[in-house]
Amino acid sequence: MSLSVSRRLAAVTAFAVAGLFASAAPAALAAPTAVAAAPTPPDIPLANVKAHLSQLSTIAANNGGNRAHGRAGYKASIDYVKGKLDAAGFTTTLQTFTSSGATGYNLIADWPGGDPNSVLMAGSHLDSVTSGAGINDNGSGSAAVLETALAVSRAGLQPTKHLRFGWWGAEELGLVGSKYYVNNLPAAERAKFAGYLNFDMIGSPNPGYFVYDDDPTIEQTFKNYYTGLGVPTEIETEGDGRSDHASFKNVGIPVGGLFTGASNTKSAAQAQKWGGTSGQAFDRCYHSSCDSLTNINDTALDRNSDAVAYAIWTLGAATPVPPGQSFENTADVNVPDSPAAAVSSPITVSGVTGNAPATTKVDVNIVHTYRGDLVVDLVAPDGTVYNLHNRTGGSADNLVQTYTVNASSEVANGVWNLRVKDTAAQDVGYINSWKITF
Repeated sequence: MSLSVSRRLAAVTAFAVAGLFASAAPAALAAPTAVAAAPTPPDIPLANVKAHLSQLSTIAANNGGNRAHGRAGYKASIDYVKGKLDAAGFTTTLQTFTSSGATGYNLIADWPGGDPNSVLMAGSHLDSVTSGAGINDNGSGSAAVLETALAVSRAGLQPTKHLRFGWWGAEELGLVGSKYYVNNLPAAERAKFAGYLNFDMIGSPNPGYFVYDDDPTIEQTFKNYYTGLGVPTEIETEGDGRSDHASFKNVGIPVGGLFTGASNTKSAAQAQKWGGTSGQAFDRCYHSSCDSLTNINDTALDRNSDAVAYAIWTLGAATPVPPGQSFENTADVNVPDSPAAAVSSPITVSGVTGNAPATTKVDVNIVHTYRGDLVVDLVAPDGTVYNLHNRTGGSADNLVQTYTVNASSEVANGVWNLRVKDTAAQDVGYINSWKITF
């Protein structure tokens, strides 16, 4: 992370597939109306995951003690992962970029088959900091994603989604590799993403069990997995926006993931819930030389590795759900600088039977020089207001995002409005387009 068990899973698989991705609208996730069968997720062997960690540890030891961007240890790590994937039948692509005067590498691996217009991707950063081997941060996520990809190959999985896996470079320098990948995707390719799953530090020695609360369907998938184990979870906050999922989220791709904690301190309540030591960091070796093979909790790594596979099988290999009707307004609407009044962009909906669904999707594309100034609401035909965005995102520009709204109490037909207010001075923009899908 940058600074800024087949039997136990089978019991919850049938329940979890009720929250699957919509196939024909890949940028938005929706729950189906009926439960569909999905292949049983595998138990990822802990020994295999740890064997990958041992290889990464040896690579670091042979290359100055680290696997950092621009160092020989990082390139050797990429070569190790690529060799495994090539042998397993993946189509791999080595993407290069430059950061801090050095060449960086992203590795992308595509599994053949699945809907090319609906891509489910799982990824992790492969680089360490310069001070150590980075076995938890982020050998743990990289090894679990690698072994899950190899499990896809062993199973000969034929998913309905197109499966893609990624290992990012220079994350520790500010998400450089994943930003480069996303920013170089044409808009048409970005639109094909059903979701991106991020795994950064999933074997912390004093672990917590944290789930990202970004896309609700991905979030619920991971919660269903942990419910099946009888392990409580909490919403992840320590690393929010500090790992590679942020690069995808910032361009409107639905994201989710898992995390076991970094330098934050485990509370007494958390220790009672999960075990471990209260008053101590989740990872006392975070960004330190002691982030070695001894800096891993095997139980956490085992559970989370199985969770990676559970999400890929559940979200990627399940029966797709037909999309609902969509309505779009592409007319530009100027958003004046504060203290001017809010502006609205209307969409008239007709021909939809009954109420809006609990998973109404709202795709927003606002061009703006400071999205942290914006308050964005969806206003239903009866005047009910659903807040979508409330001055988050800091100094980043533009707001390109998909939101899920429980509008099930609203009659679908009528005039819906996207309402935008600039709440602070000195920045301007406009509503480029927005879409509502029922």
